[in-house]
Amino acid sequence: MKDNYDTIVAGAGIAGSLAAAAAAKTGLKVLLLDKNKEEEVGKKTNWGWVCGDAVAATHLDFVKSRLGINFGKPELDLKVEGVIAFSPDLQSKFPFDGEGYVLDRPEFESKLKNHAIKYGAEYVSEFDVEGPIIENNKVVGIFGKDKTMKHFEIRAKVTVDALGVATNLRRKLPENPYIDRTVEIDDLEYTGRFIYDCEVDHEDSLWYDRKNAIIHLNQNFAPGGYGWVFPKSGEGRVNIGLGIQQASLNIYNQKLGKKATLHSLIDDYVKLNPVLKNPKLFNKNNNGKGYWSVAVRRQLECLVFDGYVGAGDSMAMPNPISAGGIGPALVAGVLAGENAARAIHDGDVSLKGLWKYNLDFNEAYGSKTAGMEVFRTYLQSLNNDTINYGMKNFLTTKEAVDLCYGLIPELSMVSKFKLALKGATNISAFTNLVYSVKKMRELNEIYTRYPKTPDQYKPWREEVTMKVEEVKQKFKPNPI
Repeated sequence: MKDNYDTIVAGAGIAGSLAAAAAAKTGLKVLLLDKNKEEEVGKKTNWGWVCGDAVAATHLDFVKSRLGINFGKPELDLKVEGVIAFSPDLQSKFPFDGEGYVLDRPEFESKLKNHAIKYGAEYVSEFDVEGPIIENNKVVGIFGKDKTMKHFEIRAKVTVDALGVATNLRRKLPENPYIDRTVEIDDLEYTGRFIYDCEVDHEDSLWYDRKNAIIHLNQNFAPGGYGWVFPKSGEGRVNIGLGIQQASLNIYNQKLGKKATLHSLIDDYVKLNPVLKNPKLFNKNNNGKGYWSVAVRRQLECLVFDGYVGAGDSMAMPNPISAGGIGPALVAGVLAGENAARAIHDGDVSLKGLWKYNLDFNEAYGSKTAGMEVFRTYLQSLNNDTINYGMKNFLTTKEAVDLCYGLIPELSMVSKFKLALKGATNISAFTNLVYSVKKMRELNEIYTRYPKTPDQYKPWREEVTMKVEEVKQKFKPNPI
């Protein structure tokens, strides 16, 4: 390991390995640093690769088109036709996300790392990145220690932060008006999941579907979040888990006099499933169970600083509605590496020189996420009865799918009210949905005006923040 590179990529998860591959492919001297042992590349925590492991095929196609990486067995564990979201009473369902795959995550991470090395990146495992080197208010590298506890300072023209949601690179940036150094606690989902081998008692696609990934919207199962049952290869093998919002869980416990935790809720969710019996932990790669936090807000409005770009969970990129982080990490990793390389080749790694990455990610994925954050905030304000009624009466399937993609349906007030909304609560929920769609439309329009240069950024960001905060003040968590 040398002490100077063109690009340092901190973190060898999905976003990091792809950023290293994209930058190295242009001929740059790239260092990819991983805190894990090489056989555990990209592992998030001692718990393992904690994730639902599902990704849309379109995101894999994006990587193939930009880097020429083909995916297949064993990293693509099982092909699914799509994702289906069920109402709490299981009487309504909306399909979304289209064709995709459930991954063998350790195999997938290893393949991405190998491609980074193939394209010329230098990979170093068991290295703990402790923070950025700051000189003249610019990031000029990182400091940290290797597995022998030897301390290093390593410099680079551009540092790519792919350390994940708990990154200590972004958190240790100088105070600045561009990148938030922290994420609000209410913008985090606390997730847990198990990979089980189960006996299939009978066929019931409401609870287990070999062809589709299932999401259960239910404030009793998962206050402020949802449960999932994603099939894996092998009859009865599933990735099953929950995501919850802490504020909603607190209200749930207070109102019902309970002491539920994420762990107890997952145990109850597994036991409640009438199809999957006698679950046994499938602990390949010691990845059978785990817990982690996921940001479910819009990605950070700015993704760059002088000498610094961020990608994936480190920049709060998971989908605000589904908490899916693999797709945006794939897109962002490629774009971060490409833009770091372009800025270095152009000789300008300043904030201005790296700014195009903001525009590229906004165009490829990020422009709809603020609107999706609005819809997530609205959903967290509804109890089960209102969700049941709303999924049955408020939206057509197409309208629901559009909302989950951050697109804006044309809700007809007249036609909806002809459905004879019953009760003040349901009428209020529908008018609040109309309000939310209006705010989504406004935010989508604002993101079409993403500033082309840093000097236009401050007033644009203030406009985004004001719109989102209006929604958060209007809609408070209300699981019960």
